Amino acid sequence: MKILLVEDDSSIRNVLRMSLESENFIVDEAEDGERGSYIGRVNEYDVIILDNMLPKKRGKQVCQEIREAGKHTPIIILSARNEVLEKIDLLQSGADDYITKPFSFEEFMARIATVTRRPKQIVSTIYTVGDLILNSDTHEVFRNKKSLYLTRKEFALLEYLMQHQGKVVSRGTLMEHVWDMNVDPFSNTLEAHIMNVRKKIGSYRKSKLIHTIPGRGYKISLRGLA
Repeated sequence: MKILLVEDDSSIRNVLRMSLESENFIVDEAEDGERGSYIGRVNEYDVIILDNMLPKKRGKQVCQEIREAGKHTPIIILSARNEVLEKIDLLQSGADDYITKPFSFEEFMARIATVTRRPKQIVSTIYTVGDLILNSDTHEVFRNKKSLYLTRKEFALLEYLMQHQGKVVSRGTLMEHVWDMNVDPFSNTLEAHIMNVRKKIGSYRKSKLIHTIPGRGYKISLRGLA
């Protein structure tokens, strides 16, 4: 899951980023409203964490601009103020939730879970391709009933491919969803991770699972180019 964190207080931002990364989230950061608004409008995120009292643009304005751009990404507002009218105003501006500072990380994670929750009967958190099984909730991967160790990036890469199994996923899409903005998009980091994941998951009945589609991207499937 990829999160945009817009917070001008560097100490709070660093603590939240490190805590989120420890929970296997991919985090992009912005330290003012102008930058946060731009990043939130041009990129795809699963959640946007937005401080209300920001330099250059307030959280309310950023929220409105993201909604006006047609983005429906869940937005959680952070604020040191606890006035009911302000909460109502921010929620009416397009925010999905509001957390008053200070707050516990447990509450913070619970709010993220709430705004991203989808019915279990519609979206499964367990993905399978042949005898390869990935559990998004427990961050476990099994092959032929044996547990596999994947790094965080390898897990995120495999998870995204399995969520879209049978479909070709472009290099740019994988870079956008698995890495943060600090990674050089022209580096070979994606190719290196694809190679490592292929080695760890092995083949299925002597056929590889992750296929390179020349000029288009990658696909995980039992049937190759079909």
